[in-house]
Amino acid sequence: MIYKQKTNLMSTKTKFILIAVILISTIGLAFTVSLRKSIEKEYIVITPVKKDSAASVAAFKQVYKVLMSPRCLNCHPKGDIPLQGDNSVVHSMQPKRGKDGKGLYAMKCSNCHQAENSPGLHTPPGNPEWHLPPADMKMVFEGKTAHELAKQLVNPELNGHKDLQKLIAHADDGLVKAGWNPGKGRTVPPLTHAQFKKAWITWLQTGAYAPAK
Repeated sequence: MIYKQKTNLMSTKTKFILIAVILISTIGLAFTVSLRKSIEKEYIVITPVKKDSAASVAAFKQVYKVLMSPRCLNCHPKGDIPLQGDNSVVHSMQPKRGKDGKGLYAMKCSNCHQAENSPGLHTPPGNPEWHLPPADMKMVFEGKTAHELAKQLVNPELNGHKDLQKLIAHADDGLVKAGWNPGKGRTVPPLTHAQFKKAWITWLQTGAYAPAK
C-alpha cells in the first residue's frame, strides 16, 4: 500500500513537470511569434530581387514623374524658400527653411500648416511633420534630371544617411503619403501611392540604376 502511494506520488510529480515544460514551451513560442510580428510591423521585409538595369530604369522613370510633381517638388526647392501651388511658384509668404527645415524664427511652417488640412478651397494643407529637408541635407529635386536625382537619392551623404532598408520604408513616410491628400483644389501626383510605392521598391531592389544622362 505504501509502495503504491509512492508510485502515485511520483506519477503526480512527473505530470506536474511535464505540464510545466509544456507551459514554458508554449509561452516561449508565443513570445517568439509576438516578437517576430512586432519586428515585421516596424520593418519592411526585403525580398532579394535579381539586378535588372532595364527594369530598374523603367521603374525610376515612373518614380521621377511623381517626384517632379508639385506635391513633391514644392518641398524640395533649389533655394531656402518652398514653392507652392500646382505651378510651383515661390511661396507667397516667403518662409525660410531654417536649420531643421521647419522655418526660421517666428515664421514656422506649423503656423499655417496644421496637423490636418485646413477646410476650404486652396487653404494650407496639413501634416504633423510638415517641413522642408534640413539645411545640412537639402535634398533638392527642382531642376534635377532623372539621372541626377536617381544618383542623389541613393547617396547616403545626400539622402539623409538612408540605406536600402530606410529608403524602401520611406515610401510610407507620413509626409510622403500626404502628397496624395493635398486638400481641395490641388492636383495629386500622376500615380497612385500604391503604384508609386511599387515602382519605388522595384527601382531599388533591381539595382537602383540611374537613367542615362
